[in-house]
Amino acid sequence: MGVFSSIKEKLFGKAAPEPVKPSTSTPASAPKPVMLPAKSAPVDVAAILDAAVEAKGQKLNWRTSIVDLMKALDIDSSLAARKELAAELKYTGKDADGSAEKNIWLHKELMKALAENGGKIPKELLS
Repeated sequence: MGVFSSIKEKLFGKAAPEPVKPSTSTPASAPKPVMLPAKSAPVDVAAILDAAVEAKGQKLNWRTSIVDLMKALDIDSSLAARKELAAELKYTGKDADGSAEKNIWLHKELMKALAENGGKIPKELLS
C-alpha cells in the first residue's frame, strides 16, 4: 500500500467490501432493478486532523506542514516516505530531496488529491 493510500485510509477509513448479491432466479422477462451507488457525504478532513493533533498532545501544524500532517496520522514522515508520496502524486520539480519547496508542493497536492477523493478541505488549503 502506498503512502497516499495510507493517508486516505486513516482519514476515510477502509473501503467497505462490495456485498455479495445472492443469486435468485427470476424470469428472463422480469425487469432488473437499477442499482445506483450510494453517494456518501464528504469526509471533513480538517475535523479529523484537528482531533488527531489534539489526541497527540503535540504542537503540530498540519495545515501548512506535510511532516506534521503525517505525524498527526501516525504515518512515517521520513524523507523516504515523502519521496514515495511525491512519486505517487507525480512530482515533477527539480528537487528530489526534502526541500521546503517540495514539502509545500506535497502538502498542496495532497489537499487537492484528498478533495478529489471525497474529502472536505478548507478552501484556503486548496489555493
